[in-house]
Amino acid sequence: MLIDTTLMVIHVACSFFLIVFILLHSGRGGGLSDMFGGASGGALAGSTVVEKNLDRLTVIAALIFTFTTLLLSLRL
Repeated sequence: MLIDTTLMVIHVACSFFLIVFILLHSGRGGGLSDMFGGASGGALAGSTVVEKNLDRLTVIAALIFTFTTLLLSLRL
């Protein structure tokens, strides 16, 4: 019972962060990630430290989301 509740809380929190991280990614003409240090604009899109860290955080959140989905489907 406690494990299921904990998994659900982690799953919901991870899904929220995953949505936020995906929305922060820049598109073709820049995006919300430019607010946090992407001053170079389109010339170096995707090569800034902020973009690399955002990519890493998105992948980590997606992996946690995947594992919690699998664990919840096996538990319930």
